[in-house]
Amino acid sequence: MNNDNMNEAITFPASISEPTRNEAPARILIIEDDRFIGEMYERTLREAGYEVDIAIDGAIGFSKIKSGQFDLVLLDIMLPGKMGDQILHDWRQIQPKSTRPSIIVMTNFEQDEISRAAMEAEADAYLIKADITPRKLREIVEQVLTQRRT
Repeated sequence: MNNDNMNEAITFPASISEPTRNEAPARILIIEDDRFIGEMYERTLREAGYEVDIAIDGAIGFSKIKSGQFDLVLLDIMLPGKMGDQILHDWRQIQPKSTRPSIIVMTNFEQDEISRAAMEAEADAYLIKADITPRKLREIVEQVLTQRRT
């Protein structure tokens, strides 16, 4: 490798956001009871440069959200301990909008239109897990975090 190649800037595709040297990586909490899915989300987001924590139980996840350490939460709906829709509702009631993390609801659970519309109104994004690839997950997370910053 010659010196010219060593001085070239490294760039990343626009769909994958890497933290700059002066910017701390976003902190993401995944609340997902399916270990395979949770680990896939965790690996995908760590590879994209984010700090990631995971909870496999709704009650534990809700406690972690209340710690105030996260910029974004990926929230499953069907959870042991405390259902995701209850976590979303309770969190939105007790935390001022300016200080709460963004929340992306991810589920394969079919809901009627009224329930889905109510959940979409409280969440920053609502996604069907079966439709999400690792690349799409990174893109959506970056979109939500960018909206949070503006």
